[in-house]
Amino acid sequence: MTRKSLTIVVGLAVAAAAAIWWYRRESAAGAVTYRFASVERGPLQSTVSATGSLDAVTTVQVGTQVSGQVSEIYVDFNDRVKKGQLLARIDPTLLQQSVLDAQAVLERNVAERDQAQRENDRNKSLYERKVLTEVEYQTSQYKLAVAEASVKSARVSLERARRNLAYTEIYAPIDGVVVERNVDVGQTVAASLQAPQLFLIANDLSQMEILARVDESDIGAIHEGQAARFTVQPYPNETFPGTVRQVRLQSTTQENVVNYTVVVSVRNESGKLLPGMTATVSFITGSVDDALIVPNAALRFRPTNAMLAASGVDTTVAPRASGGGKAATPAAATPAARGASRSGEAGAAAGGAPASRATTRLWVLDADKRLHPLPVQPGLTDGQKTVVSGTGLEAGMQVVIGAASGDAAPPAASGTSPFQSTQQRGPTGGPRPPGF
Repeated sequence: MTRKSLTIVVGLAVAAAAAIWWYRRESAAGAVTYRFASVERGPLQSTVSATGSLDAVTTVQVGTQVSGQVSEIYVDFNDRVKKGQLLARIDPTLLQQSVLDAQAVLERNVAERDQAQRENDRNKSLYERKVLTEVEYQTSQYKLAVAEASVKSARVSLERARRNLAYTEIYAPIDGVVVERNVDVGQTVAASLQAPQLFLIANDLSQMEILARVDESDIGAIHEGQAARFTVQPYPNETFPGTVRQVRLQSTTQENVVNYTVVVSVRNESGKLLPGMTATVSFITGSVDDALIVPNAALRFRPTNAMLAASGVDTTVAPRASGGGKAATPAAATPAARGASRSGEAGAAAGGAPASRATTRLWVLDADKRLHPLPVQPGLTDGQKTVVSGTGLEAGMQVVIGAASGDAAPPAASGTSPFQSTQQRGPTGGPRPPGF
């Protein structure tokens, strides 16, 4: 074979290899399968999540002021009681004896006072006739005064003994339901240091409250009169309404996290809610009634350079994904944009327009099945979906939320862990979802 023929053969082989490579490259680019979601129109609410426990609005600990053995108990758990109703009785034997002893002491002091009175009257007559000296007469007056004071002290002691005897009968201080019973018949209670709790009475279980712990980063969005909703574990498919009654100023710190207590008023006419239940509360911080909504995955999708090149999009202008080179930071992912978005949510909650006007991109396919960027402005978010607005955006439009090709970039923006959950990464820095 001549050198010229060899050159021609090699050239044809290189051309064939280049053609095969180009064909495979175009086939791979055209084989990208995209996943879509529809742009929806409807309402959306942003929330702040917290946990707390249900409790009665008013509870009273019923104790005893005297020590002794519990001789009788007249109520049990869940019993409804009226104010002044007898709940229990402590053995009164020793206190009855104390009353008798105090009464005897009073009688003796009364007798001593009467004797001192008679002696003072006699000494007064003798003193007027100059038979007794002034010192002797004053001494009799002193004895009479001491005897009168002893009578007063004995009467106070008798009244105290009678009062302690009355304390052996335990009465209900309010109308309500017995939530706790901490004693049994035969048990001895000691009230020497503090009054032991015998019963716990809840005033009205049709009106309850939740003491929710809210993180300091979210407490600014909570205010009195704000609407809330919550769920409890016994009824996971049922949502209960509530209203913020108080935002307490006192803070608590646990593991370097500052929390504030928010009191949520709850109506419980059905009686389903019980004291002590754990409630997961969602405070409604913003809402819209009619807006265009897209899944957050659509705002996080970033096509690779190969996808952009196959669609004829200028990669020097369009943002690139982390898998295709240095990623451009999305406008909605910058700290300033996140702060503006949170302010916009607060404005939406107050009925005003969102302050955040950061622009990001949705990706759609045109008639030729090529990617096309659609600039939008994100607004209110609930952690899963986001309100968006922009030119050319319509309800029912299909937007790209991901790709099933090996060239597809992860849906998260650059610098974000791909293992982070969807709800924890709102494109506009929205409030954290429940369970965060």
